[in-house]
Amino acid sequence: MAYTIDRLITGADFDAVDARVRKALGDAGFGVLTEIDVAATMKKKLDVDMAHYRILGACNPKLAHRAIGHEPRIGAMLPCNVILRAVDGGVEVSAVDPVASMAAIDNPDLIAVAGQVREMLAAVVAAV
Repeated sequence: MAYTIDRLITGADFDAVDARVRKALGDAGFGVLTEIDVAATMKKKLDVDMAHYRILGACNPKLAHRAIGHEPRIGAMLPCNVILRAVDGGVEVSAVDPVASMAAIDNPDLIAVAGQVREMLAAVVAAV
């Protein structure tokens, strides 16, 4: 089972794709709660150079609230991460597949919410 929903944006500027991702997330009702510049962190902590790599922690408050209502410890798996990484030919956008990441949890109500989030994140990735 794949654990991410992926799309390659060819010939695009990294920051332009970042702006497109944030807009698509906002249009779908997600906010960006966290942002990690992995490349900058690796440079600072390890003095290692790497291509652009950014993690956006996205959250749809209504669906997060529903998920927590069904499974109170699910917050350990939130928010939904979306990564942007520079690759040959462009920028790859990958969103976590919440159904795959929550597959070990035996709670049909939670899996239903995860399925809804998966559809929304797939639409976000497609809209970038």
